[in-house]
Amino acid sequence: MRKRHLEVRRLGRVAYDEGLLLQNELEQTVIERRERDYLLLLEHPHTFTIGRRAKENGVLATAEQLKTLDVTVFETNRGGKVTYHGLGQIVGYPLVSLSPDREDVHQYVRDLEAVLIAVMADYEIEAFRIEGLTGVHTREGKIAAIGIHIKRWVTTHGFALNVNTDLSYFDRIIACEGEPVTSMERLLGRELNLSEVEDKIIHNFMKVFGSVLTPEIKN
Repeated sequence: MRKRHLEVRRLGRVAYDEGLLLQNELEQTVIERRERDYLLLLEHPHTFTIGRRAKENGVLATAEQLKTLDVTVFETNRGGKVTYHGLGQIVGYPLVSLSPDREDVHQYVRDLEAVLIAVMADYEIEAFRIEGLTGVHTREGKIAAIGIHIKRWVTTHGFALNVNTDLSYFDRIIACEGEPVTSMERLLGRELNLSEVEDKIIHNFMKVFGSVLTPEIKN
């Protein structure tokens, strides 16, 4: 399998619609050129996103409660149901060409899970898959959600890892399959440096996907 060049962009805090616009731009670049892949790492303001498999009652909060909580709601073309993005959470958007040698959607999702399970192992957190579900789980609950979209074998959307996340926002939605959620901060009993966790995500992403890093772009 040939190595692909990976450009990482650490973007800091980005509004959800701005992140979506950047994904759309880079998606077209990857489709047209197939020269390099991208990994966007960022943090969103409080946002509920509704995936293609979501039901109408997936968001439990009323319009007034959403305003009080300063939460924005977006419908998206990713797979999955409803999830939360917010402060203290690392969101990763890989824009990866799966063509010609990785044209397997299920394997791609398993690879994303493998990246995050390896990151958890770096912090001595036992994490695992649950058959029939998507994402990364621990004995205390789900720690990372995954929802993707693929166009012409180029991926968008990706994963959301709860690092120092305020988990009370998940009480306002029926997240994924309704399973409990947790965070690295809760499991380790301390707040983590997001940049340090991003370093470990990049390292493990390169190992799993066999990527060669191009000069990093920081916000």
